[in-house]
Amino acid sequence: MFEAKRSGQGQTVDAAMIDGAASLMTAAYGLWGSGAAANPRGYNILDSGAHFYEVYETSDGKYISLAPIEEKFYAQLLQRLGVSADQLPHSRGDAGAWPLLKEQLAALIGRKTRAQWCEILEASDVCFAPVLELAEVHAHRHNAERETFVNRGGVIQPNAAPRFSRTPSAIRRAPAAVGENTREVLAAWGLDESRFDALFAAKVVPGRYS
Repeated sequence: MFEAKRSGQGQTVDAAMIDGAASLMTAAYGLWGSGAAANPRGYNILDSGAHFYEVYETSDGKYISLAPIEEKFYAQLLQRLGVSADQLPHSRGDAGAWPLLKEQLAALIGRKTRAQWCEILEASDVCFAPVLELAEVHAHRHNAERETFVNRGGVIQPNAAPRFSRTPSAIRRAPAAVGENTREVLAAWGLDESRFDALFAAKVVPGRYS
């Protein structure tokens, strides 16, 4: 519409899902091109190869994620773990040292519960997050304060996004059962109501029809 208004000519918008998916790989291809992701999967800095970019199990069988890639954030992690750089050296550029450092870090993380690590790390710049079960996500303090999730008709679901300051978005009704709104949808599309029963009988349109 903007182009038509500017030039007086329209144009076709080619929006392919594969192109969108590929664009999400820009950072990965940048790492690959620079040699920072040249190892097999699971051995690179951003795919759990590095000890400072990994998910660790806590003493209560839950998990936390750590990603303090930058040195200043890694230093904060060591400080909050209560260890020195000598005890758990950075070795960021030495991928050969990562497996041993991962074992050491896993042993440290495994001494406390997920809740204890949340108390220690959540208010810091360590680049930390608890790994939540699906049933926990909506109740997390951050999500609850932002009302990121809503309950409609007994179904917990993500709230409307994005948000607008002058015209607030909202989910207006509970999820519909299959076929619940078939007649009104067909009418909204401009189909003649006299054709509905024939479509239902022929099962052209599935679901509940009455």
